[in-house]
Amino acid sequence: MRTYLAAVFFAGVAACTSLSPTEDPVYLKLTDLEARLIRIERVVDNESLMQLATGLDQIESETQLLRGDVETMRFESQGAAERQQALYLDLDTRLQSLESNQSAAFEQARQAEQSRFAASNDSPAAAAPPPRPLGSDQDNYNAAFDMIQARRYPEAAAAFSGFLGSFPESPLADNAQYWLAETYYVQREFEQALPEFEKVIDEYPQSAKLADALLKIGYCNFELQRWSEARTALEQVSRQFPGTTAARLAVQRLERLAQETG
Repeated sequence: MRTYLAAVFFAGVAACTSLSPTEDPVYLKLTDLEARLIRIERVVDNESLMQLATGLDQIESETQLLRGDVETMRFESQGAAERQQALYLDLDTRLQSLESNQSAAFEQARQAEQSRFAASNDSPAAAAPPPRPLGSDQDNYNAAFDMIQARRYPEAAAAFSGFLGSFPESPLADNAQYWLAETYYVQREFEQALPEFEKVIDEYPQSAKLADALLKIGYCNFELQRWSEARTALEQVSRQFPGTTAARLAVQRLERLAQETG
């Protein structure tokens, strides 16, 4: 019996080995398993690639959102600086808008004032000193500043001068000194404006108007064609107050100065 089974086994093996690969069931089974394994590996690889692509897409989206936030913050920051400069330029432009076409009117006003002063000197009685203004320092400062806004510059100059005489210790004194100088500047009386702006620097070294006063010192010297003094003041503004509107205006005027002087 054992001899018979062995003979059958070897006959089967001989029969299997006599088959071609395309007919061998074992070979076909292995081929099928290998093909299925390849498909599974491809699916696994594709899922990994898809997950990687999805992760990259998420990172790119987050990066774009962050870039948008940064650009928005930069725009808002630049917009604030530009609005600050625009407000400063608007005030400066409004104060100077009537310089050219009102010079005759200012001259007439000065002549009329001189005539009144001469008439008062001809009178027997000496002129009485001006009384102390009524109200607080803030009230008097507001009244003087309203005259500047109304472009009544000679009256504003007198009001600020009176304010400084009556309230020399007021916390508004530095501002009053600056605007007193400004009343001369807008009338193109640069010789009178210059020492008044210098008083802001000399007498109020902690004033918030320091940068503006120094800038106007440069402007006055520029208009008087004192190029060296103008350059010194403007460069000091740029160096001492970087990033401010006054510094940007100083750089612009320095560029004009370079053009003027070659």
